[in-house]
Amino acid sequence: MADPKLKLGNDIWATKQKSLLAYNDEGGNFKSLPFQVDRISGGTYVGRNGLIQSAASNEPRIDFLNNTKGHLLLEPSRTNKMPSSEDFNGADWNRASLTINSDDAISPYGTSTADKITFTGNGSLRTWNTFTFTDAYTYSIFVKKGNSRYVTLRSFAFTTSAAIGFDLDTVTSETGGVIEQYPNDWFRLSISKDISSDADKNGYFYFYLPNNLGSTTSVSGNYAYIFGNQIEEGSYATSYIPTSGSAVTRVVDGIEQSGFQGKVMNATQGTIFIHFNNPIEDGDNNDFHMFRSEGASGIENGFLFRLNTGTGVDILERVLNATGAQFSNIVVKGQENKIAISFTSSTLLGSGNGVTKSYAGTYLGTKINIDEFQNSGATLQGFDIIDMKFYDTALTQEEINALTS
Repeated sequence: MADPKLKLGNDIWATKQKSLLAYNDEGGNFKSLPFQVDRISGGTYVGRNGLIQSAASNEPRIDFLNNTKGHLLLEPSRTNKMPSSEDFNGADWNRASLTINSDDAISPYGTSTADKITFTGNGSLRTWNTFTFTDAYTYSIFVKKGNSRYVTLRSFAFTTSAAIGFDLDTVTSETGGVIEQYPNDWFRLSISKDISSDADKNGYFYFYLPNNLGSTTSVSGNYAYIFGNQIEEGSYATSYIPTSGSAVTRVVDGIEQSGFQGKVMNATQGTIFIHFNNPIEDGDNNDFHMFRSEGASGIENGFLFRLNTGTGVDILERVLNATGAQFSNIVVKGQENKIAISFTSSTLLGSGNGVTKSYAGTYLGTKINIDEFQNSGATLQGFDIIDMKFYDTALTQEEINALTS
């Protein structure tokens, strides 16, 4: 198999503000191939040490949550609507039959900034104010088990409300909940609902410690440790956005690499490989990764990797701003995937997770002329790049199947 002309990731990461280094190491000679990074706000990520860390504006985020090799974290713009995300004793909360001991445990930051919540009766921790959404809400909170294995998160007063239980012993949740395991025995729990067709899109959120899965009856004496409350518009929880007194917005991540024809991609043939993960979000088509002519408007000539309205990922050949060949649902969203396409001026091959894929439509590859890589789209979805390789030769079907296995 030929050597790739560009490598990015696979546990080899080099970052600085506004730049992420891909590289070519053919013949043992290292040559850097920088990507431009653009995010005009800070952001958080989980570092190699397992702790939540902060990145400065325009600094790439290499996240190691549940991935020892790390991944480039690319996220849409989101706002944490909760004014004070870490002050559970503050004015943002209505506390009924419970006590909060502030700064009582080591938080996901690695500092003594987590609180202990203990119920003294059948009470609840509830957001004091209501929150308004347009299409979907997601409520998330970090929890560390105390003496109770069950947690219930609840939305209330929306047309579409929910009470969803979590089992910290089995690391599972009822339908509609997501439980993510963080280092040092922390979990991040979240609930999401599509409310785009609801009449009432205003509501608030509850936290309970019951003795039964999904119950909204807290039990006196039950306690746990809590940290980092987040309330955001969208159908899944994004990386933690700390707030202190007012809502905070994290701006979308953008990356771009231009002018690499002749040193990375061949004008008439090549292979593109991506190992990635992404959360599922069903909504408008999101034209996320574009391989195109440099400086083009939209994607005139090249390939588009699209996270579509359903649960799949599509690859579209684009010629003169129109779609030619298309691989539909080449892999399923919401899991780790490896995909590759190999092309010449007359042939197009596809592979997803080791399986040969076929395209529909008519391949018009004589127009392919790839100079630029860029993520784009008005409503970007989350996309975690674990490993990416570009070749200036067209690999065979057997080779791309082996690459994606």
